[in-house]
Amino acid sequence: MTASFEWPLRLSYEGVEPVLTGPVLGAAQGSAVLGRVTLGARAVLQPYATLRGDGHVVVVGDDFHLGRHSTVHIAHGLYGTTIGQRVSVGDDAVVHACTVGDDCVIQAGVAVLDGATMGAACVVAAGSVVFPRSVLPAGQWCEGVPAVAVRPLAPGELQAEHRRVRAGAAVPLRAGDHLHANHTQVAADTDCYVAATVVGAGPVQMGAGSSLWFDCVVDTSGASLQLAPGCNVQDNSVLRATRQAVSVGTGSTIGHNVLLHDCSVGAQVLVGMGSSLAPGTVVQDQVLIAGGSSTTPGQVLEAGWLWGGRPARALSRLDDRKRSLIQRSAAIYGDYAQGFACSQAALADSGHRNTP
Repeated sequence: MTASFEWPLRLSYEGVEPVLTGPVLGAAQGSAVLGRVTLGARAVLQPYATLRGDGHVVVVGDDFHLGRHSTVHIAHGLYGTTIGQRVSVGDDAVVHACTVGDDCVIQAGVAVLDGATMGAACVVAAGSVVFPRSVLPAGQWCEGVPAVAVRPLAPGELQAEHRRVRAGAAVPLRAGDHLHANHTQVAADTDCYVAATVVGAGPVQMGAGSSLWFDCVVDTSGASLQLAPGCNVQDNSVLRATRQAVSVGTGSTIGHNVLLHDCSVGAQVLVGMGSSLAPGTVVQDQVLIAGGSSTTPGQVLEAGWLWGGRPARALSRLDDRKRSLIQRSAAIYGDYAQGFACSQAALADSGHRNTP
């Protein structure tokens, strides 16, 4: 499917086309600019980089660099994403519903979460998580889970970090970077949505109303992937079934840039973006996993709890607000899927390789 498009792939959302304010310097295979996005001039989008504006807007300044399998997205009706001038984002990062100042560097594997603010010219170290609504001061080296400022940047350090990220010297992807042949075999009900840039190898079974989003990597070389009705797997997630089937239960949401490896996820679950579930993990029904969390092999996440950390631990019982969040997430992504399915089908029917 990917070979039929020019890059970046551009799709409208509910009639709103993405806006490119100047020439794109580089747009590699699988890159996508989707919906309510305004992208500045001279952007470089590495393979399978995704910017998506649906339930809110994304506005990005000039001279932007977005690494391989990185995602920029929003929070429905609550937070858009604003990214300043000359920002560099490394591989496998998530920049979600936040504000990023001019000249910032976000290294590989970072998750910047909802409502966070990054001051100008700061660096967030690889693998860090910027917690929701936190504020990182300008000109600082920031790291950790949660990310905090640890020291001022040395003279010339910011420029060196920009060069390093833009040269592709970041850490490798967690998994699946060799699987871009796009041989995925999807057995899906007619009302499912499979985004145009899903790649990988092996069988996928999808229930009614489920969705598999942009630039996800499927590796079912040793088993299968089973997506139950009404569940969704968000952009740039990696799904690896090498020794046992990977399953996602009814009405569950797998966030952006999540790794599911030989594990099972129950019904009414929300796996926060940037999380990693190790082989043998069992997530029971009605669980919320905080963004940037990880599990240990064979770990069982008991039903009815908020889990978080590295490794994940039970933090608190789910209250009505958190249960509602899980349900609303699945419903919102179902609506988004319908919108992009329409524009994707219209593009295919038009015979054009891309939107104008």
